[in-house]
Amino acid sequence: MRLRRRLGPPLGRGVVASAVLCLLAACSSDTVSIDEHELSEADRAACRALVDDLPDTLAGERRQAVEPDDALGAAWGDPAYVLTCGVPEPTDYEPAAACSVIKGVGWYVTDDQLSDLDEDATPIALTLAPYVEVRVPARHRTEGVDRALAELARALKEHLSEGLPCL
Repeated sequence: MRLRRRLGPPLGRGVVASAVLCLLAACSSDTVSIDEHELSEADRAACRALVDDLPDTLAGERRQAVEPDDALGAAWGDPAYVLTCGVPEPTDYEPAAACSVIKGVGWYVTDDQLSDLDEDATPIALTLAPYVEVRVPARHRTEGVDRALAELARALKEHLSEGLPCL
């Protein structure tokens, strides 16, 4: 039997924590910085095609500027969902790792991120390669995270190849 893990909590949790995190982060709409990772030319091309095909809105949040301009990633909202393509395999991944499967994409999230809903989460689409991570602000963990990952599924499956298995 396959267990499905939800990345967000029941509705209504995390409101106070989200407000505190927003204050700590200064809730600004500044340009989001995307980290670069070493990639093969083929992986870089796949990531570029993916980024070019990403939606203008994600879970109701508008896409915003990132730096560098040619970054292999995108951001939506404030605080932002931040997608980065071409991230390395997580060091704690094991072949029997559990994933949350959303619209055919297996998202790996560490157990500590699943249990602490007051912190940002970083699900990684391990079932596709090159690997893509989406930093999800704690504010969006009460609602929106599953919607956001579902909205990304079509583009990820279209531009990325088969990755690692997860349960």
